[in-house]
Amino acid sequence: MTGSGAFYKCYISARGWAPDAQPFRIESSQSKTLDGKAGEWRGGFASPSKRGTRAYMWSNGDVSHGAEDTYSPTNSSTLVFNVQFLKVDTDKAFAIAQEHGGDKLLKQSPDTPILYVLEWNRLTNELLWHVIYGTDRDTAKLRVAVNASTGEFSRVEK
Repeated sequence: MTGSGAFYKCYISARGWAPDAQPFRIESSQSKTLDGKAGEWRGGFASPSKRGTRAYMWSNGDVSHGAEDTYSPTNSSTLVFNVQFLKVDTDKAFAIAQEHGGDKLLKQSPDTPILYVLEWNRLTNELLWHVIYGTDRDTAKLRVAVNASTGEFSRVEK
């Protein structure tokens, strides 16, 4: 499933846990497909009224949740965003990342896994899809940021 599809499945479950639940992150498992899809997605949601966070996972059509943790609105790793900013899906983000170096990388290393991470960037005040070519952010061969509201290329991340 694409990132937005899995996100909304998790979001519905999170709103059942807490009506004021807001997302702060969604990320895929490693994927080898070239269509913006992944077999598993994990989303993090925060509830100001419960002062808690909870992770939700979509896998093979089912949504499950993790344990509740504490939430602080000042924590930069749980910076929530408004769902209305999410207008561009991972298939489009992948296509844009391909235009900015991904196509060359996959020609050289076709088995490179791809990860997708969606989160709010406080510095640029925008919601970004990070298309990560590799097993994680730190060791990635390439990381491309795409604006999740407009679909525009943002930058190649170092």
